[in-house]
Amino acid sequence: MRVALRAAPSAAVAVLLVFLLLVIARLPWAGDLGMHAATIERLRHDLLRPGNPLVDADTPSPYYSPWMVVLGCLARVTGASVFVVLRIAAVAGLGLLVTGVWRYVRTLSPHRAAPALALVCLLFLWGPQLFAWSGFLGLNSLALTVSYPSVFALGLAFHLWAWLARAVGRTNRGWGVWAGLGVLWAAILLCHQFSGVVASLGALAVVAAARPPGVVWRRLGAGLLVGMVVLWVWPYYDFFALFGAGGELESVHRGLYRDLAGRFGLVLVGVVALGLRWWRDRWDPLVLFFVSAVAVFVAGGVTGHWSWGRVLPGVVIPAQVAAAVEAVGAVGAVGAVGAVGVVGVGRTTEVRARGVRRERWWRVGWGCVLAGALGVGAWAQVGTVGYVVGRGALPGVVEARYREPWVGYHWITPWVRYGDVVMARTGAARQIPAYGAYTVAPGYPDFFLPDEGRREVAVRRYFDVGTSVGERREIVRGYGVRWVVDRGVGAGAGVWRGAGLRVVARGPGGQVLYAVVP
Repeated sequence: MRVALRAAPSAAVAVLLVFLLLVIARLPWAGDLGMHAATIERLRHDLLRPGNPLVDADTPSPYYSPWMVVLGCLARVTGASVFVVLRIAAVAGLGLLVTGVWRYVRTLSPHRAAPALALVCLLFLWGPQLFAWSGFLGLNSLALTVSYPSVFALGLAFHLWAWLARAVGRTNRGWGVWAGLGVLWAAILLCHQFSGVVASLGALAVVAAARPPGVVWRRLGAGLLVGMVVLWVWPYYDFFALFGAGGELESVHRGLYRDLAGRFGLVLVGVVALGLRWWRDRWDPLVLFFVSAVAVFVAGGVTGHWSWGRVLPGVVIPAQVAAAVEAVGAVGAVGAVGAVGVVGVGRTTEVRARGVRRERWWRVGWGCVLAGALGVGAWAQVGTVGYVVGRGALPGVVEARYREPWVGYHWITPWVRYGDVVMARTGAARQIPAYGAYTVAPGYPDFFLPDEGRREVAVRRYFDVGTSVGERREIVRGYGVRWVVDRGVGAGAGVWRGAGLRVVARGPGGQVLYAVVP
C-alpha cells in the first residue's frame, strides 16, 4: 500500500506529460502565441536586423530573446513552418521545466516521490476558478503557453535554483561555475523579464538560506557581474531601458490583483506548509522566497505598479513545492518534539512511539487535505481536456469549463504575403503577424515603438463610421496598407461602401478580407 501511494505521483506525472504532449500536437491558440510566431518569422527572414515583430518599423523588441534567436535560426535552417518550430519549442520548454523541478526539489527533500508530487502541485494547486496567464504553471495555463518563452525561462529558473543550491554549499566551486550561473541568470531575464524577476527572488532566497562564507559571496558577486555584462551587450534590445516601461503595460496587469481567492485560494494549503517550515527553520529558502515575492506583490498594489503582479508565480511556487515536500514526510520534527526533555529509556521509548503515531496521523491528515485541494484544482481545470479531444467529445458538465481557443487567420494566407501591411482591429492584430504580415498598430503594448499612439489613433479613425473616404485613403497611403480585415456583416458593413476596397475572401465568424484598390 505504501509503495502504491509513493508511486501514485509519478504515475500522475507520466499521464500529465502524455496529455501535454498531445496538447502540443494540437497547439491551441489563445493569447500571445501570435506574437511569438511573428518574432520567429522576423528572425527567419533577417537574423541581424529583424525590425519590429508586429508592425513595419525598424525598432528593437524585448521579444528578441536568446531563445527566440535559436528558434529563428532553426526555422531558417530547416525551412519548417513557424507552428512546427513552436511545437519543438514547446517540447523543449516542457522538458526543461520537468527536469528543472526535479533537480530543485531534490535539493529540498531526499524523498523519491517529492519531485513528482511537486509537479502535480504546480499544475493543480491554484484555485477553484479557471485562470490562465503567461508565466503561471496551472495545467490550463501551461496547455496554452507551453510554447512560450515564459515556460522556457521558468524551466531555466528551476535549474538555476538547483545549481545555485549546490554551489553555495561548497567553497571549492571554481570561478567558472559562478560565471556560468551569471550567464544563466542573464539568459532567463532576457528570455522572459517577468520570469527573470521570479528567478532572481528565488536565487536570493537560496543564497540567503545557505548563509555562505565570504569566499562564496565574492564569487557570487563575480557571477552577477558577468550576468550584468551579458544583459548590457545583448544586441537586440536595451534590457535596462525596460525599467522605464509603464503606461498601458500597467493597466494590462491590473487584473492580476482581482479575485485572488478564486484564482489562488488553494495555495493556502501550501502557505500552511510554509508556516511549518518556518517554525523549524527561520532561514528556510522556500519561506524566504515566498515572503520576498509577497512583499513585491503588495508593494505593486499599494503603489499602482500593477505589472509587479507578475511576481505572483514567486508567491505560488514556493507554497506549492512546500505542500508537496511536507506531504511526503518532511514533518519528522513533529514526532521528535514529543521526546524533548524526557529522562529514562523506557519512558523515552514510549513517548517516541506516541510521537511516531502522532506524526503518522499528521501525515495522513495532511495528505487528505492536499489530495482534496488537488482534486478541486483539477476539477477547475478539467476543461483543458477539450484541447486534446475537442469540444464535441466533452460531457456537458466538463464542456461548461472549456474555453474555446482562437481560430487564427490562416485563411488569409493564399493572398496576404510576407511583409504586407494589413489594417485590422486589436483582436485580429494579435494573430495576423504570426503569418508574416504586419498590422498598422501592434496588438500588444510596445514600449520601443515611438509612434504607437499615432498608429492606434489611425486604426480607430479608419474603422470609425464617421470617417470620410478621403481620410481613410490617406491613412492607407501613409502606412502602405494593402489589405483590410474586418467583419463584413452587420451595422459596420456600410463603412466600406465606396472606400476603395474589394472583397477577396471570407473567413470564420463573419470576417472578410478586403484588398485595397489603388
